Amino acid sequence: MQRLRKYGFVAGFLAVPLVLYSVFVISPYVQAFQLSLTSWNGYSSIVRYVGLDNFGRLLDDEVFWRALRNHGILLLVLPLVTIVIALFLAFLLNLGGGARGAGMRGIWGSNFYRVVFFFPQVLAVAVVGVLFQAVYRPDEDGVINGLLGRFGIEPVGWLTEPGLALWSILAVMVWQAVGFYVVLFSAGMAAIPKDYFEAAALDGANRVRLFFSITLPLLRDTLQVGWIYLGVAAFDGFALIQVLAGDKGEPDGATTILPITIYKTAFSYQKVGYASAMGVALFFLTVTFAVLTLRTTRRERVEL
Repeated sequence: MQRLRKYGFVAGFLAVPLVLYSVFVISPYVQAFQLSLTSWNGYSSIVRYVGLDNFGRLLDDEVFWRALRNHGILLLVLPLVTIVIALFLAFLLNLGGGARGAGMRGIWGSNFYRVVFFFPQVLAVAVVGVLFQAVYRPDEDGVINGLLGRFGIEPVGWLTEPGLALWSILAVMVWQAVGFYVVLFSAGMAAIPKDYFEAAALDGANRVRLFFSITLPLLRDTLQVGWIYLGVAAFDGFALIQVLAGDKGEPDGATTILPITIYKTAFSYQKVGYASAMGVALFFLTVTFAVLTLRTTRRERVEL
């Protein structure tokens, strides 16, 4: 009887979150899967099922494959560049000052730099987009082009040149993300016993050796989490690209990504069923990436 009361008490607390999760998370997924099998236009009362035809159309959709190509670039570059920069900055803030007295310390002013690096995270994505619209303006009133003009260099179309548009947006994504991962990796470094660093420093290890022999191996679980988060972010990017480049993927489809293509297909072309098929494809791509990352980076836990 006592055990029954115990489980009833626990179930009572879990019931409401479970219901909310089912209604607002599971249910939309189920509806999206259902709509992906239809040719519904979003407003008609008649829903015609077409089976897997929408997924067959995806295989011949040039826009879909162009979006996947752009996601591939983001997926390769965004996590790698962000993690490398964040690791370097976090190491400097926590251990870059070397040994002092009985322990290791970061560089001078590290607490101030943490606030500065984290600042982009407190800005809304739309605000970041508007900010970098001014930075990337194609005329001499743009921040970058204004600086280039002082050296006699002609203005560059950072968001209008096909070879530069995606990379310019990628730079903004890295700028906004780095601060969060500096804080994340700093927390991971703070959890590593300082005795390891002090013992290695006494044996003559320099900072490079401390980083690669101690810090990096013991941060592997944190790096795994960061890589998955950034990979998921590489499959998103809707708000930032919408503000900076619009929903047309211009120039020449250089900034076309799946979330914007889904939005445009559903609300501009009224092809909700086909857009849902794209959404289902995006869902499985994201889940596959997360699972593969977890499996390929799995290892025995290191006990500190």
